[in-house]
Amino acid sequence: MHASSMTGRRFWLMGALMLPLAGMAAAPKSIPMEVWKDPSCGCCKDWIAAMEKAGFSVRVSDTGNKGVRAQMGLPAQLGSCHTARVAGYVVEGHVPAREIKRMLREKPDAIGLTVPGMIVGTPGMDGPAYKGIKNPYEVLLVRRDGSTSVYQKYA
Repeated sequence: MHASSMTGRRFWLMGALMLPLAGMAAAPKSIPMEVWKDPSCGCCKDWIAAMEKAGFSVRVSDTGNKGVRAQMGLPAQLGSCHTARVAGYVVEGHVPAREIKRMLREKPDAIGLTVPGMIVGTPGMDGPAYKGIKNPYEVLLVRRDGSTSVYQKYA
């Protein structure tokens, strides 16, 4: 057999063997998240869009969030305009996806994370209407007793 036909056959065989592997590179699995918000809140919609872009599969309830926040044990003074639940944790306010994913990896013994209030520059509060303003803020870890510690600072 001629050397060039052996080379061609070898590449064909390698390609045929790799075909089944092509379908194995599955898309990243989305992370389910539930969000409660006021129906007219624009910054909540922007935060939800950021979460979906980051790989979360979001189910939204436009029923407000105060009742569900209290039901999940998050103190009112740590509140914001929307409340989410992901993997049993509370995520209150404009918490970046990066910190939510970190919490899911680390699995702290906590209620969850919060960015209290509505701080310009946080995810969902960073659109064109805010003209690029980025205020410093802290993501707080909320322990089961309601106490907090700084989980991440953003300057």
